[in-house]
Amino acid sequence: MQPRYGDARQQVRGRYGLYHFGTSGAAVAAATAFTHPLDVIKVRLQMQLAGQRGNLVGMGTIFTQMVEAEGTRSLYLGLAPALTRSVVYGGLRLGLYEPCKHVCSYAFGSTNFAFKFASGVIAGGLATALTNPMEVLKVRLQMSKSSTSTIGEMRKVLAHEGFKALWKGVGPAMARAGCLTASQMATYDEAKQALMKWTPLEEGFQLHLISSCIAGTAGTLVTAPVDMIKTRLMLQRESKGTRVYRNGFHCAYQVVVTEGVKSLYKGGFATFARLGPQTTITFVVCEKLRELAGMTAI
Repeated sequence: MQPRYGDARQQVRGRYGLYHFGTSGAAVAAATAFTHPLDVIKVRLQMQLAGQRGNLVGMGTIFTQMVEAEGTRSLYLGLAPALTRSVVYGGLRLGLYEPCKHVCSYAFGSTNFAFKFASGVIAGGLATALTNPMEVLKVRLQMSKSSTSTIGEMRKVLAHEGFKALWKGVGPAMARAGCLTASQMATYDEAKQALMKWTPLEEGFQLHLISSCIAGTAGTLVTAPVDMIKTRLMLQRESKGTRVYRNGFHCAYQVVVTEGVKSLYKGGFATFARLGPQTTITFVVCEKLRELAGMTAI
């Protein structure tokens, strides 16, 4: 029995939706696997001299200390929750951007930079709200010097701090993801259009590479301070006593007062070293997967 036209059309829409979110999630997971050691180093840098002023060490020193004291495996602490989160978060973050952009186009008759930025904020915020527990577990494991599994860490958090602890730092995390998605997607989108208009470049690897490098730089500049605040809140263990930071704004204030304004960019170079390649890999891989799936470019 042949499927009816409506059934066939529904199957096509379902398959397109699967490809749409699947290609995005796979691309982010591939980028995460490649750049994860830099993410671990970034978190260690962000937690340096928490609550006090002093001379900070750089990426090279942190890397050497970790390898000597904890072994090379320490560079992959928290990889399991990072990859799990990447598939879901990446699929939603990139996958929701285009529908949000189309809604803006339909409702307002425009897809200028402001609407693209707003679409990115919505997509990133929603994706992070759903995947925050994996982010909490990831940063906890990245700071842990014991060989705790993801399930073991989750049990520890639930036993000592409660279910709500899995959503620690969700506000700054949503703000960070919203700003990151907005700056990355809107900048990538605009950069592609500008490069195709003003240069001989056409859809292909070179255009995707250059546009993603521009997007990675923009994303780092916008999100580095928010990312640092998010890390501090997620690593705050309430079971050990009074909370140092009440919320994101209080955390930012305390960091500026006790550690100086520059401390908001602790781990900034590591953030750029990680986010630049991650953005590039994400967009290049995503565009290639979309091409293989018969989808249009971003």
